[in-house]
Amino acid sequence: MLLNCGQPLLRHTDVPPRVIENFILTGYRFPNYSLRDCLLSAFRPTNETGNFWTHFLPVFIFAYHFVEVFGWNGAPNGSAPFFYPLWNYFIGVFCLLMASSMAHLLNSMSLVVREVCFFVDYGTISAYTVGSSLAYYYYIHPRAGVADEGTQNNTFVYLSNEGLMVPEFRMFFETFYIPSAYVVAIICVLSCCNTRQRWREHRYIIRTLVFLLPFLVSSTPIFYRLLTRSPYSAASSSFSVSTSMSSFFYRHCLWLLVSALFNISKLPERLAPGRFDIWGHSHQWFHCCTFLSILDELHMIKAEVRAILLHPDLVLPPNSLSQLPGPSISSTYGVMLLLQTTIVSIILWFSWHANQIYGPQRDQLEQEHRKRQ
Repeated sequence: MLLNCGQPLLRHTDVPPRVIENFILTGYRFPNYSLRDCLLSAFRPTNETGNFWTHFLPVFIFAYHFVEVFGWNGAPNGSAPFFYPLWNYFIGVFCLLMASSMAHLLNSMSLVVREVCFFVDYGTISAYTVGSSLAYYYYIHPRAGVADEGTQNNTFVYLSNEGLMVPEFRMFFETFYIPSAYVVAIICVLSCCNTRQRWREHRYIIRTLVFLLPFLVSSTPIFYRLLTRSPYSAASSSFSVSTSMSSFFYRHCLWLLVSALFNISKLPERLAPGRFDIWGHSHQWFHCCTFLSILDELHMIKAEVRAILLHPDLVLPPNSLSQLPGPSISSTYGVMLLLQTTIVSIILWFSWHANQIYGPQRDQLEQEHRKRQ
Protein backbone atom coordinates (compact mmCIF):
# COMPACT_ATOMS: atom_id res chain seq x y z
CA MET A 1 0.00 0.00 0.00
CA LEU A 2 1.41 3.39 -0.99
CA LEU A 3 1.64 6.02 1.72
CA ASN A 4 1.27 9.76 1.37
CA CYS A 5 3.79 11.74 3.39
CA GLY A 6 1.78 14.94 2.98
CA GLN A 7 4.01 16.75 0.49
CA PRO A 8 3.46 16.77 -3.28
CA LEU A 9 6.04 15.45 -5.70
CA LEU A 10 7.59 18.05 -7.96
CA ARG A 11 8.98 18.56 -11.43
CA HIS A 12 12.63 19.33 -12.05
CA THR A 13 11.73 23.01 -12.55
CA ASP A 14 10.39 23.24 -8.98
CA VAL A 15 13.42 22.01 -7.03
CA PRO A 16 16.88 23.50 -6.46
CA PRO A 17 19.34 22.78 -9.29
CA ARG A 18 21.47 20.79 -6.85
CA VAL A 19 18.74 18.14 -6.59
CA ILE A 20 18.14 17.68 -10.32
CA GLU A 21 19.36 14.48 -11.97
CA ASN A 22 20.07 14.35 -15.70
CA PHE A 23 17.02 13.36 -17.81
CA ILE A 24 14.81 12.83 -14.71
CA LEU A 25 11.91 15.29 -15.01
CA THR A 26 9.40 14.35 -12.29
CA GLY A 27 9.05 12.58 -8.94
CA TYR A 28 11.25 14.97 -6.97
CA ARG A 29 10.96 15.64 -3.23
CA PHE A 30 11.70 19.17 -2.08
CA PRO A 31 14.70 19.17 0.31
CA ASN A 32 12.70 20.10 3.42
CA TYR A 33 11.30 16.69 4.42
CA SER A 34 11.21 15.55 8.01
CA LEU A 35 12.77 12.21 8.96
CA ARG A 36 9.27 10.71 9.13
CA ASP A 37 8.42 12.03 5.65
CA CYS A 38 11.60 10.55 4.25
CA LEU A 39 10.93 7.13 5.77
CA LEU A 40 7.35 7.12 4.48
CA SER A 41 8.55 8.05 0.99
CA ALA A 42 10.05 4.54 0.71
CA PHE A 43 6.44 3.41 0.09
CA ARG A 44 5.64 6.19 -2.34
CA PRO A 45 6.57 6.30 -6.05
CA THR A 46 9.28 9.00 -6.10
CA ASN A 47 12.33 9.02 -8.33
CA GLU A 48 14.36 7.74 -5.35
CA THR A 49 12.07 4.88 -4.31
CA GLY A 50 13.66 2.34 -6.66
CA ASN A 51 17.13 3.52 -5.68
CA PHE A 52 16.31 2.74 -2.06
CA TRP A 53 14.81 -0.72 -2.55
CA THR A 54 17.44 -1.92 -5.05
CA HIS A 55 20.10 -1.72 -2.33
CA PHE A 56 17.98 -2.29 0.78
CA LEU A 57 16.46 -5.65 -0.18
CA PRO A 58 19.87 -7.02 -1.29
CA VAL A 59 21.07 -6.70 2.34
CA PHE A 60 18.89 -9.70 3.23
CA ILE A 61 19.81 -11.66 0.10
CA PHE A 62 23.51 -11.17 0.80
CA ALA A 63 23.12 -12.16 4.47
CA TYR A 64 21.27 -15.34 3.45
CA HIS A 65 24.13 -16.47 1.21
CA PHE A 66 26.79 -15.30 3.64
CA VAL A 67 25.71 -17.37 6.67
CA GLU A 68 25.85 -20.59 4.65
CA VAL A 69 29.61 -20.75 5.28
CA PHE A 70 29.21 -21.35 9.00
CA GLY A 71 27.14 -24.50 8.44
CA TRP A 72 29.76 -26.29 6.35
CA ASN A 73 31.33 -29.46 7.69
CA GLY A 74 34.72 -28.76 9.18
CA ALA A 75 34.14 -25.02 9.49
CA PRO A 76 35.43 -23.53 12.74
CA ASN A 77 33.26 -21.48 15.03
CA GLY A 78 32.05 -18.22 13.52
CA SER A 79 34.15 -16.25 16.01
CA ALA A 80 37.39 -18.07 15.11
CA PRO A 81 40.29 -16.04 13.63
CA PHE A 82 39.83 -17.98 10.39
CA PHE A 83 36.65 -15.99 9.75
CA TYR A 84 37.97 -12.54 10.75
CA PRO A 85 38.59 -11.52 7.10
CA LEU A 86 35.18 -12.84 6.07
CA TRP A 87 33.43 -10.83 8.79
CA ASN A 88 35.29 -7.70 7.69
CA TYR A 89 34.11 -8.35 4.16
CA PHE A 90 30.55 -8.69 5.47
CA ILE A 91 30.88 -5.41 7.37
CA GLY A 92 32.08 -3.68 4.21
CA VAL A 93 29.21 -4.98 2.08
CA PHE A 94 26.56 -4.40 4.76
CA CYS A 95 27.67 -0.79 5.30
CA LEU A 96 27.82 -0.16 1.55
CA LEU A 97 24.28 -1.40 0.90
CA MET A 98 22.77 0.26 3.96
CA ALA A 99 24.53 3.59 3.40
CA SER A 100 23.53 3.63 -0.25
CA SER A 101 19.87 2.84 0.42
CA MET A 102 19.65 5.31 3.32
CA ALA A 103 21.37 8.04 1.30
CA HIS A 104 18.68 7.80 -1.36
CA LEU A 105 15.91 7.68 1.23
CA LEU A 106 17.04 10.51 3.53
CA ASN A 107 18.68 12.97 1.14
CA SER A 108 15.60 15.20 0.90
CA MET A 109 15.85 16.46 4.49
CA SER A 110 18.00 19.40 3.36
CA LEU A 111 20.72 20.21 0.86
CA VAL A 112 23.34 19.80 3.57
CA VAL A 113 21.97 16.41 4.63
CA ARG A 114 21.91 15.42 0.96
CA GLU A 115 25.62 16.14 0.67
CA VAL A 116 26.44 14.30 3.89
CA CYS A 117 24.40 11.27 2.83
CA PHE A 118 26.41 10.82 -0.33
CA PHE A 119 29.73 11.53 1.37
CA VAL A 120 28.93 8.61 3.67
CA ASP A 121 27.93 6.55 0.64
CA TYR A 122 31.33 7.12 -1.00
CA GLY A 123 33.09 6.32 2.27
CA THR A 124 31.38 2.97 2.64
CA ILE A 125 32.19 2.03 -0.96
CA SER A 126 35.87 2.62 -0.19
CA ALA A 127 35.62 0.64 3.05
CA TYR A 128 34.03 -2.20 1.11
CA THR A 129 37.03 -2.33 -1.25
CA VAL A 130 39.37 -2.80 1.72
CA GLY A 131 37.06 -5.45 3.20
CA SER A 132 37.29 -7.28 -0.12
CA SER A 133 41.06 -6.92 -0.10
CA LEU A 134 41.29 -8.51 3.35
CA ALA A 135 39.21 -11.46 2.17
CA TYR A 136 41.31 -11.81 -1.00
CA TYR A 137 44.54 -11.62 0.99
CA TYR A 138 43.69 -14.39 3.42
CA TYR A 139 41.62 -16.69 1.18
CA ILE A 140 42.85 -16.07 -2.39
CA HIS A 141 46.45 -15.07 -1.68
CA PRO A 142 48.77 -17.12 -3.94
CA ARG A 143 50.24 -18.78 -0.84
CA ALA A 144 46.94 -19.57 0.86
CA GLY A 145 45.62 -23.07 0.84
CA VAL A 146 48.44 -25.62 0.83
CA ALA A 147 50.65 -26.38 3.81
CA ASP A 148 54.35 -26.67 4.26
CA GLU A 149 54.72 -30.14 5.67
CA GLY A 150 53.59 -29.99 9.28
CA THR A 151 53.20 -26.20 9.24
CA GLN A 152 49.99 -24.41 10.07
CA ASN A 153 49.21 -21.04 11.57
CA ASN A 154 46.07 -19.39 12.87
CA THR A 155 43.79 -21.88 11.10
CA PHE A 156 45.55 -21.24 7.77
CA VAL A 157 47.76 -23.45 5.66
CA TYR A 158 50.25 -22.36 3.02
CA LEU A 159 52.13 -23.36 -0.08
CA SER A 160 55.16 -25.56 0.20
CA ASN A 161 56.22 -24.82 -3.38
CA GLU A 162 58.33 -21.66 -3.28
CA GLY A 163 58.57 -21.63 -7.06
CA LEU A 164 54.87 -20.97 -7.37
CA MET A 165 55.35 -17.33 -6.53
CA VAL A 166 57.66 -14.77 -8.17
CA PRO A 167 59.74 -13.10 -5.40
CA GLU A 168 58.77 -9.58 -6.48
CA PHE A 169 55.09 -10.45 -6.32
CA ARG A 170 55.57 -12.16 -3.01
CA MET A 171 56.99 -8.95 -1.55
CA PHE A 172 54.06 -6.96 -2.92
CA PHE A 173 51.40 -9.34 -1.63
CA GLU A 174 52.89 -9.81 1.81
CA THR A 175 54.14 -6.26 2.44
CA PHE A 176 52.38 -3.70 0.24
CA TYR A 177 49.05 -5.22 -0.79
CA ILE A 178 46.89 -4.19 2.19
CA PRO A 179 48.59 -0.77 2.65
CA SER A 180 48.06 -0.12 -1.08
CA ALA A 181 44.37 -0.99 -0.80
CA TYR A 182 44.12 1.35 2.20
CA VAL A 183 45.77 4.29 0.44
CA VAL A 184 43.72 3.81 -2.73
CA ALA A 185 40.51 3.72 -0.68
CA ILE A 186 41.37 7.10 0.86
CA ILE A 187 42.14 8.54 -2.60
CA CYS A 188 38.73 7.33 -3.80
CA VAL A 189 36.87 8.98 -0.92
CA LEU A 190 38.65 12.28 -1.45
CA SER A 191 38.07 12.22 -5.20
CA CYS A 192 34.38 11.28 -5.05
CA CYS A 193 33.60 13.80 -2.31
CA ASN A 194 35.32 16.46 -4.41
CA THR A 195 33.02 15.72 -7.36
CA ARG A 196 30.11 17.06 -5.29
CA GLN A 197 31.83 20.43 -4.88
CA ARG A 198 33.87 20.69 -8.08
CA TRP A 199 34.28 18.79 -11.37
CA ARG A 200 30.48 18.60 -11.46
CA GLU A 201 30.20 18.36 -15.24
CA HIS A 202 32.08 15.06 -15.41
CA ARG A 203 31.19 13.72 -11.96
CA TYR A 204 29.74 10.38 -13.12
CA ILE A 205 32.73 9.56 -15.31
CA ILE A 206 35.17 10.56 -12.56
CA ARG A 207 33.42 8.50 -9.88
CA THR A 208 33.26 5.45 -12.12
CA LEU A 209 36.91 5.66 -13.19
CA VAL A 210 38.10 6.41 -9.66
CA PHE A 211 36.69 3.11 -8.41
CA LEU A 212 38.44 1.24 -11.20
CA LEU A 213 41.71 1.79 -9.33
CA PRO A 214 40.75 -0.09 -6.12
CA PHE A 215 39.32 -2.89 -8.27
CA LEU A 216 42.67 -3.30 -10.04
CA VAL A 217 44.67 -3.17 -6.80
CA SER A 218 42.35 -5.41 -4.79
CA SER A 219 42.08 -8.00 -7.55
CA THR A 220 45.83 -8.59 -7.97
CA PRO A 221 45.75 -11.87 -5.98
CA ILE A 222 43.01 -13.12 -8.30
CA PHE A 223 44.87 -12.03 -11.43
CA TYR A 224 47.95 -13.87 -10.16
CA ARG A 225 46.00 -17.02 -9.38
CA LEU A 226 44.36 -16.96 -12.81
CA LEU A 227 47.71 -16.60 -14.58
CA THR A 228 49.50 -19.34 -12.62
CA ARG A 229 48.76 -22.95 -11.81
CA SER A 230 46.45 -23.82 -8.95
CA PRO A 231 48.09 -24.18 -5.53
CA TYR A 232 46.06 -27.33 -4.98
CA SER A 233 46.78 -30.84 -6.20
CA ALA A 234 44.65 -31.73 -9.22
CA ALA A 235 43.45 -34.87 -7.44
CA SER A 236 42.24 -33.02 -4.34
CA SER A 237 38.69 -31.97 -3.57
CA SER A 238 40.07 -28.48 -2.88
CA PHE A 239 41.15 -28.24 -6.52
CA SER A 240 37.67 -29.01 -7.90
CA VAL A 241 36.05 -26.45 -5.58
CA SER A 242 38.67 -23.78 -6.30
CA THR A 243 38.26 -24.04 -10.08
CA SER A 244 34.89 -22.28 -9.83
CA MET A 245 36.67 -19.12 -8.66
CA SER A 246 37.48 -17.99 -12.21
CA SER A 247 33.89 -18.17 -13.48
CA PHE A 248 32.60 -16.21 -10.49
CA PHE A 249 35.33 -13.60 -10.99
CA TYR A 250 34.56 -13.17 -14.69
CA ARG A 251 30.87 -12.68 -13.87
CA HIS A 252 31.85 -10.25 -11.11
CA CYS A 253 33.80 -8.24 -13.69
CA LEU A 254 30.95 -8.42 -16.22
CA TRP A 255 28.42 -6.98 -13.76
CA LEU A 256 30.85 -4.23 -12.78
CA LEU A 257 31.34 -3.33 -16.43
CA VAL A 258 27.58 -3.22 -17.11
CA SER A 259 26.98 -1.13 -13.98
CA ALA A 260 29.67 1.33 -15.11
CA LEU A 261 28.00 1.65 -18.53
CA PHE A 262 24.65 2.41 -16.90
CA ASN A 263 26.23 4.97 -14.57
CA ILE A 264 28.05 6.84 -17.31
CA SER A 265 25.57 6.57 -20.20
CA LYS A 266 22.40 7.42 -18.23
CA LEU A 267 20.45 4.97 -20.35
CA PRO A 268 17.54 4.43 -20.81
CA GLU A 269 16.31 7.82 -19.53
CA ARG A 270 18.65 9.65 -21.91
CA LEU A 271 16.62 8.24 -24.82
CA ALA A 272 13.24 9.16 -23.35
CA PRO A 273 13.47 11.88 -20.66
CA GLY A 274 10.53 11.68 -18.28
CA ARG A 275 9.51 8.13 -19.15
CA PHE A 276 11.74 6.35 -16.62
CA ASP A 277 11.54 8.90 -13.82
CA ILE A 278 10.09 6.53 -11.22
CA TRP A 279 11.01 3.02 -12.33
CA GLY A 280 13.67 1.71 -14.68
CA HIS A 281 16.15 4.58 -14.83
CA SER A 282 19.89 3.98 -15.01
CA HIS A 283 20.73 4.36 -11.32
CA GLN A 284 18.36 1.55 -10.41
CA TRP A 285 19.98 -0.72 -12.99
CA PHE A 286 23.37 0.44 -11.69
CA HIS A 287 22.35 -0.70 -8.19
CA CYS A 288 21.11 -4.06 -9.44
CA CYS A 289 24.29 -4.75 -11.37
CA THR A 290 26.60 -3.71 -8.55
CA PHE A 291 24.78 -6.04 -6.18
CA LEU A 292 25.00 -8.93 -8.65
CA SER A 293 28.74 -8.26 -8.87
CA ILE A 294 28.99 -8.37 -5.07
CA LEU A 295 27.00 -11.61 -4.96
CA ASP A 296 29.33 -13.28 -7.45
CA GLU A 297 32.29 -11.95 -5.48
CA LEU A 298 30.84 -13.56 -2.34
CA HIS A 299 30.46 -16.89 -4.16
CA MET A 300 34.06 -16.59 -5.35
CA ILE A 301 35.34 -15.98 -1.82
CA LYS A 302 33.18 -18.81 -0.46
CA ALA A 303 34.67 -21.18 -3.05
CA GLU A 304 38.17 -20.38 -1.82
CA VAL A 305 37.16 -20.67 1.83
CA ARG A 306 35.64 -24.05 1.02
CA ALA A 307 38.81 -25.15 -0.75
CA ILE A 308 40.94 -24.28 2.29
CA LEU A 309 38.56 -26.06 4.66
CA LEU A 310 38.61 -29.19 2.48
CA HIS A 311 42.39 -29.39 2.45
CA PRO A 312 43.49 -32.56 4.23
CA ASP A 313 46.46 -30.86 5.92
CA LEU A 314 44.28 -28.26 7.65
CA VAL A 315 44.45 -28.73 11.42
CA LEU A 316 42.55 -26.60 13.93
CA PRO A 317 43.93 -25.01 15.97
CA PRO A 318 47.59 -24.76 14.85
CA ASN A 319 50.53 -24.16 17.11
CA SER A 320 53.46 -23.18 14.90
CA LEU A 321 54.25 -20.07 12.88
CA SER A 322 54.46 -19.71 9.13
CA GLN A 323 56.01 -17.20 6.75
CA LEU A 324 52.53 -15.80 6.04
CA PRO A 325 50.82 -14.99 9.35
CA GLY A 326 47.15 -15.82 9.71
CA PRO A 327 44.47 -13.24 10.45
CA SER A 328 44.48 -11.43 13.76
CA ILE A 329 42.25 -8.78 15.26
CA SER A 330 44.80 -6.06 14.49
CA SER A 331 45.41 -7.18 10.89
CA THR A 332 41.68 -7.33 10.06
CA TYR A 333 39.38 -5.39 12.40
CA GLY A 334 42.26 -3.05 13.26
CA VAL A 335 42.82 -2.17 9.60
CA MET A 336 39.10 -1.53 9.07
CA LEU A 337 38.84 0.56 12.24
CA LEU A 338 41.78 2.73 11.19
CA LEU A 339 40.30 3.12 7.71
CA GLN A 340 36.86 4.02 9.04
CA THR A 341 38.37 6.60 11.40
CA THR A 342 40.20 8.22 8.50
CA ILE A 343 37.09 8.16 6.30
CA VAL A 344 34.93 9.69 9.05
CA SER A 345 37.47 12.51 9.39
CA ILE A 346 37.29 13.18 5.64
CA ILE A 347 33.48 13.11 5.68
CA LEU A 348 33.37 15.55 8.58
CA TRP A 349 35.63 17.98 6.74
CA PHE A 350 33.58 17.86 3.53
CA SER A 351 30.33 18.07 5.53
CA TRP A 352 31.55 21.22 7.28
CA HIS A 353 32.40 22.71 3.90
CA ALA A 354 28.98 21.74 2.50
CA ASN A 355 27.27 23.39 5.46
CA GLN A 356 29.19 26.59 4.74
CA ILE A 357 27.86 26.54 1.18
CA TYR A 358 24.28 25.30 1.57
CA GLY A 359 23.42 26.11 5.17
CA PRO A 360 22.71 29.82 4.49
CA GLN A 361 20.46 28.87 1.55
CA ARG A 362 18.01 26.89 3.71
CA ASP A 363 15.67 29.77 4.61
CA GLN A 364 15.79 31.26 1.13
CA LEU A 365 14.81 27.94 -0.44
CA GLU A 366 11.92 27.56 2.01
CA GLN A 367 10.58 31.01 1.09
CA GLU A 368 10.86 30.36 -2.64
CA HIS A 369 9.13 27.00 -2.25
CA ARG A 370 6.19 28.55 -0.36
CA LYS A 371 5.73 31.21 -3.04
CA ARG A 372 5.43 28.54 -5.72
CA GLN A 373 2.84 26.50 -3.79
